[in-house]
Amino acid sequence: MPSNPDDGWRAGSTYEDFMGRWSRRLAPEFISWLRLPAHAHWLDVGCGTGALTEAVCRLASPATVLACDPAAPFIEHARARLIDDRVAFAVAGVGALPTRPGGFGSVTSLLALNFFPDPGGAVKEMASVSARGGTVSACVWDYAGKMEFLRYFWDAVVELDPAARELDEGVRFPMCRPDALMDLFSSAGLSNVRSDAIEIRTDFAGFDDYWKPLLGATGPAAAYASSLPPDRQAGLARHLEQRFAPGRDGAISMTARAWAVRGTTNR
Repeated sequence: MPSNPDDGWRAGSTYEDFMGRWSRRLAPEFISWLRLPAHAHWLDVGCGTGALTEAVCRLASPATVLACDPAAPFIEHARARLIDDRVAFAVAGVGALPTRPGGFGSVTSLLALNFFPDPGGAVKEMASVSARGGTVSACVWDYAGKMEFLRYFWDAVVELDPAARELDEGVRFPMCRPDALMDLFSSAGLSNVRSDAIEIRTDFAGFDDYWKPLLGATGPAAAYASSLPPDRQAGLARHLEQRFAPGRDGAISMTARAWAVRGTTNR
C-alpha cells in the first residue's frame, strides 16, 4: 500500500474493517479475470493485509508468492492471517522491489497502483522484475464512477466542505480509468495490454456498518472523516444517511466497480 502519511495507512485491523473486506471480495474476481497458468511464481506489490495473496494461494495454484508492502503493520497483519509454505512476506515497496533469479511469472498489484508516487515508474519496475513473457497486472477502484460507497461519501463531503474536493479520490486519481491504465501499461513497454471492469456488491447491515469503519483513520476517506471534530462528524453522518435508501431490514447494498489491467513483458 502507499506510504503517504496523510492517507493514514497505519493499522491492518482498521483497514480490514474499512476496505479490506471488499478487497477480499474483489481479489478472487481479479484472479479469475487474469486466468494465469498454475505453478507460476508471483510477486504481490503493495499487498496490504494480504487479500490478493490469499486469493492467489486459494485459486491460482502458485509455485510461490512473495507479498511485499512498505507498511510494516500491514505485513504483520497479513503474515499472522495467512500461513502457507508457498508464501513469504517482505517489508518492501516500489523503488526497491524484491527480485528472483529468472524473474516472476506474475507481478501484480491490487488496489495500490494509484497510491504509488510514480505509477508509470512503478509499472516499469514491475515489468523489470518479471520473467520473460510474464504477466504484469493491476486492479484499481473506479473512484470517479461506480465505486458507489466512496462516491456517496465524497459527494456528501464536498457539499458540506467544498475545499475538500482535492482530497476526493475521484479527483486525485484520474488514472483510474481504462484508457489511462492501458496507456500507462503500454508506455512501460508491455504488449497485449487490455483492461476490463470487475464489479462486486458492497453489502452493509445498516448505516452504522457503513459509517463506523470511516472513523478508523486508515485510507483517504477515513483519514478525512476521523479528522473532523465531533459536531462536523455528526453532521456529515446525518447528511450521508439521508442519501441512502435502505431495505426493510435497514440493509444497504451498493455496487463497487474496479478496473483491471494487464500486459505481457517482451524481454
